[in-house]
Amino acid sequence: MTVMNVRRLIPATAVAGAAVLGLTALSGCSASDAADGSDGGRLKVTASFYPMQFLAERIGGEHVAVTGLTKPGVEPHDLELSPRQIGSISDSDYVLYLKGVQPAVDDAIGQSGVRNTLDAATLTTLEKHGAEVSGDGDGHGPEGHEGGSGDGQAHEEGDGHDHGEEGGGDPHIWLDPVKYAEVAEGVGASLQKADPDHAADYAANTKALVAELDGLDTAYESGLKSTATRTFVTTHSAFGYLAERYGLTQQGIAGIDPEAEPSPARIQEIHTVAAKEKATTVFFETLASDRTAKTLAQDTGLETDVLDPLEGITDRSRGADYIEVMESNLAALKKALGAK
Repeated sequence: MTVMNVRRLIPATAVAGAAVLGLTALSGCSASDAADGSDGGRLKVTASFYPMQFLAERIGGEHVAVTGLTKPGVEPHDLELSPRQIGSISDSDYVLYLKGVQPAVDDAIGQSGVRNTLDAATLTTLEKHGAEVSGDGDGHGPEGHEGGSGDGQAHEEGDGHDHGEEGGGDPHIWLDPVKYAEVAEGVGASLQKADPDHAADYAANTKALVAELDGLDTAYESGLKSTATRTFVTTHSAFGYLAERYGLTQQGIAGIDPEAEPSPARIQEIHTVAAKEKATTVFFETLASDRTAKTLAQDTGLETDVLDPLEGITDRSRGADYIEVMESNLAALKKALGAK
């Protein structure tokens, strides 16, 4: 698949919508306005958590100074902001975030008065996903599919992890390289609007990043085309978009909270599904306890491995950045699914 193929998968209306929806806050701001609080002539950018920080750094390049609100090793959904971090948001020239993932960040941005803010959720279409999400088997799952675990745990209430479900959509868009490329396009357009003096560089950086994401999409599509099973089990139901994109079925242990205790009925259901679908592995993540995964694996005779939802990079991550960790995730999936 070429770069143009990825862009054909990105509806023109979505990119146009990014310019309208994402740039509303930028419409009255000139380049000189944006540079007022700049750092050494660079745009001061605040990014809510790692997937947003990666985009800001790669697209902004040398023209931005990026501060991430979520430090390595901190679970993004549980982030509590310090007064200094709240002040950092207010002092920013530009804020990039994903509404619904971090309520504390959403509140702080709303009160900050910063004119240049971009919610990445406005740059693509969010879908509903539950503990079980299935693709349609052709490598591109159905749009708007709403999965369920069968035990009422697909969307758990009161677990402290909003995950954007209040707005009706799963926010884990960065785990689908095609959707992430769509967001990258919108961020690039937004930065060009905020800082027109460097628009050509932002455009070039966006094009280069989209080309990398296109290569990642191609690797996933070809690597997962033929497998012994299409089902994987995970403690964190973050991979709904990825499952739909590549025709897989995600079986989440206990809904959207990676550390929630599964019900006995759900454990039995996972055991039955794993046996029927010949699933081999229970995946856990780097930023949460592996206790649930190990318990289930022991009960069902399955193996355990890491499938990283890429909410942060630490020294335990299997890669130094988004691209490398996504490549490691692909290797783990190919092994678990028995890729041929």
